[in-house]
Amino acid sequence: MARVPYLNPSDLAPNNRDLLARNINLFRALTHSPDGARSFLGLAQYIRHQSHLDSRLREMAILQVGYSARSPYEYSHHIKIGYDFGVTDADIQGIVAETNGKPTRFTPLEKAVLKAGRELTAQPSLSDETYDQLKQGLDNEKIVDLLMVIAIYCGVVRLLGALEIDVEADYAPYLEKFPLPG
Repeated sequence: MARVPYLNPSDLAPNNRDLLARNINLFRALTHSPDGARSFLGLAQYIRHQSHLDSRLREMAILQVGYSARSPYEYSHHIKIGYDFGVTDADIQGIVAETNGKPTRFTPLEKAVLKAGRELTAQPSLSDETYDQLKQGLDNEKIVDLLMVIAIYCGVVRLLGALEIDVEADYAPYLEKFPLPG
């Protein structure tokens, strides 16, 4: 159970009800700080709709963070979102395999994106080797966007964990299909 109550649109001032246009538990908790929630959503909108980073790579990086951090909420939500941006079941199985050091059919760039997600989930720095691998497939703008995505979602999984945000029933089947490690 979440550490803060989940708010409903009727709990908010009329000028903040738009913050719950997507009525998910994370947003229902964040709206305790309407200005913070609005800033958070603005960055999320940039990441999803304005960044020039390939959307499938972005979602794979977020899934890697969610999987590495063992964040049921983030992982389940981005399995669903990832499907909308070209992530396949084979990609999700590949993320698990890559995490466990098993061979995959991912391209060198895809492997580097996932490795960056694992490294930055575990520590605050990126190895020179991984950065050099990213440079082979991404320009500076896309590298910065990728690293922003990974860093922000590392923060999101910590926020989800600290507030103990519950996975909604609609997302639970994704965790059954692709369970997190114990």
